Amino acid sequence: MFEALLLQSGYNATLVTLGAAALGLATGAVGSFLFLRRRSLVPDAMAHATLPGVGIAFLVMVAMGGEGRFLPGLLLGAGCTSLLGLWVLQGLVRGTRLPEDAAIGAVLSVFYGAGIVLLTYIQGLGAGRQAGLEGFLLGSTAGMLRADVYLIAGGGIVVLLALLALRRALVMVAFDPGYARVMGLRPEWVDLALMALVLAVVLLGIRVVGAILVVALLITPAVCARMWTDRAGVMAVIAAAIGGLAGYGGAAVSAAVPGVPTGPVIVALCFAVFLGSALIAPRHGLIGRMRGGRG
Repeated sequence: MFEALLLQSGYNATLVTLGAAALGLATGAVGSFLFLRRRSLVPDAMAHATLPGVGIAFLVMVAMGGEGRFLPGLLLGAGCTSLLGLWVLQGLVRGTRLPEDAAIGAVLSVFYGAGIVLLTYIQGLGAGRQAGLEGFLLGSTAGMLRADVYLIAGGGIVVLLALLALRRALVMVAFDPGYARVMGLRPEWVDLALMALVLAVVLLGIRVVGAILVVALLITPAVCARMWTDRAGVMAVIAAAIGGLAGYGGAAVSAAVPGVPTGPVIVALCFAVFLGSALIAPRHGLIGRMRGGRG
């Protein structure tokens, strides 16, 4: 275990650990602004909507004579159907009387069901090296190549840089959209930029933690960070640190213990931090509230 934590478990394990850490940093930071904007459930629909795109992209690449498991191609397909799911979600909210949570449930179930049907069909094919596509459900790092890790880590760094450039606009729109509009910002465009960042981390995360669990990596670090501070900037830093450490630790545990999946361990570590924060956070934790009540 100590060898894995010190990045001494082999070259591939080291790459996966660093890639998972970069992903955790990006998801934690993006999730904090998503939490402040009160859109935490939207990534759930977007993540589940990636599954049909994975299946369609696989079939298209195989039909073109290529290898169906080419990761950039799979992510492109996943991104297209995720955007489609977001568009359908917004259309249901704006064009019908459905509340957002009901629309999210509808989009999530329909796209997820279509994705399962496609992936089940693909498993019966004899072409394109379809084995391993189920890893997009719960994540899988065992078959990741060096190029895949570079893509995930590099994408995480780009997301962090974009978030750093947009942080003031995101905070302003999250707390007072009317004031942001007076200051010359267009809240709808800022929201669109935030959704683009969410889409990016969802696509990067489905290979590591899977479509089902990636939403936990977006929400849980942000919820933990909110218990420790009332400042948006500090909250983003804390959430990024929690996500990064969970990604690093989860990948290290997976490398040290054979057969333990990386994604669920990362999410479990995030949940452990959540329990600790809910208990001991000085102002918003259980103990802090009890002391405040006695005072």
